[in-house]
Amino acid sequence: MTAAARRVDLQFDDNSLVPLLYGEHDTYLVRLEHQLGVSLASRGNQITITGPADATQQAEAVLNALYDRLERGQDVGPAELDAAVRFARGAGDGSSEKSVKQQLSGVESAITTKRRRINPRTPTQAVYIQALAENELVFGLGPAGTGKTYLAVAHAVSLLLAGKVDRIILSRPAVEAGERLGFLPGDLKEKVDPYLRPLYDALYDMLPGDQVARNLETGTIEVAPLAFMRGRTLANAAIILDEAQNTSPVQMKMFLTRMGENAHMAITGDMSQVDLPRGVPSGLGEALDILKGVNGIAFVRFTDRDVVRHPLVTRIVRAYDAAENQGELDLKR
Repeated sequence: MTAAARRVDLQFDDNSLVPLLYGEHDTYLVRLEHQLGVSLASRGNQITITGPADATQQAEAVLNALYDRLERGQDVGPAELDAAVRFARGAGDGSSEKSVKQQLSGVESAITTKRRRINPRTPTQAVYIQALAENELVFGLGPAGTGKTYLAVAHAVSLLLAGKVDRIILSRPAVEAGERLGFLPGDLKEKVDPYLRPLYDALYDMLPGDQVARNLETGTIEVAPLAFMRGRTLANAAIILDEAQNTSPVQMKMFLTRMGENAHMAITGDMSQVDLPRGVPSGLGEALDILKGVNGIAFVRFTDRDVVRHPLVTRIVRAYDAAENQGELDLKR
């Protein structure tokens, strides 16, 4: 070991949990080695960690947090391991192990719905969940795959189940790159529904299918294009506007001013994926400038570090960002 290296020896008391912690054929340990650049040597219920001091501390925090999760009777898989690594990297100090355990277990920031308990998988997701709980209007901003819309829908469902709102309203602008609704078959609902599919998918993850269908039928849950919001006052509702980067300034102002008494509003979008015609400003971009500092509004910004889809998605996002920053790519062409 070099002078900057560190060695840590861990021992886990419950031998029945060790195989679940290590993964089949030690696959979780190999995954952890690759992500943090450490060396893990296991012998029964003992593990020796060696590597750079910071990375070794992070690996120790990850393994202890995952073991703590198993002791609580919760599952551990690749997603939980990856989440623990993100939390450990985000902690960055001697209190990291306690922080990782708390965030990974969801003690402070879990969202509970009928079908699942949703824990944050990145530090920013934890901040976002807290912002949704504490503010009437929250902007979730950042690249695809960061969970900004999914968590907003989960929060809305939890509010409905707790009786804190009477209905959920989910909306998106019907604007997509290179496509026109008029060329799609069917009536307006049939034309628009494919663009709202991600919102339906999130709902079915949170609630049993028959409850989703019944709530959609009664209007307790409404999924509609943004144009349907004009002239309405939305009270006692959890309201989500997805893909908000594709709103015009007029549409954004219209949507924001629909907010009625006891309304909870979340607006999500990615300013790197604006599909508006060239020369048309994004209502989301304008709103971010105008609403800075307004009391009761929170802005949570996700980055490529928060992507929780396939690891390749993170690398794709970074490659596109690098190309745009270097002037090699113009996505508006």
